[in-house]
Amino acid sequence: QVQLVESGGGVVQAGGSLRLSCAASGRTSSGYAMSWFRQAPGKERELVAAITWGGGTTYYVDSVKGRFTISRDNANNMVYLQMNSLKPEDTAVYHCAADYTGSVSYIPMDRDEYDYWGQGTQVTVSS
Repeated sequence: QVQLVESGGGVVQAGGSLRLSCAASGRTSSGYAMSWFRQAPGKERELVAAITWGGGTTYYVDSVKGRFTISRDNANNMVYLQMNSLKPEDTAVYHCAADYTGSVSYIPMDRDEYDYWGQGTQVTVSS
């Protein structure tokens, strides 16, 4: 079992920045793809960013390209989401997710593929 705990959320003015962190614990091993999802009220949970185990391939939803950066530190079981130039429409609960793929290069694109989820951290961007 793997436990994921997010931190770093808060309230920020439009144009500001936040850095989200996700700490993994438990029976961790190599081969996990890591992602950030978000869910705003009345909307479906959305894949925001993802990174392969090897870190060589990333994915970003079009609305955050150029503003968000996902990274990971496998030695310390951490994944991060740096969010710059935040907009009110970025307001949501952000969840860290992990999926054991056994691959250094595969990114799961469907939320149903992910095995582990954090409880989420609230990000609120004021106009």
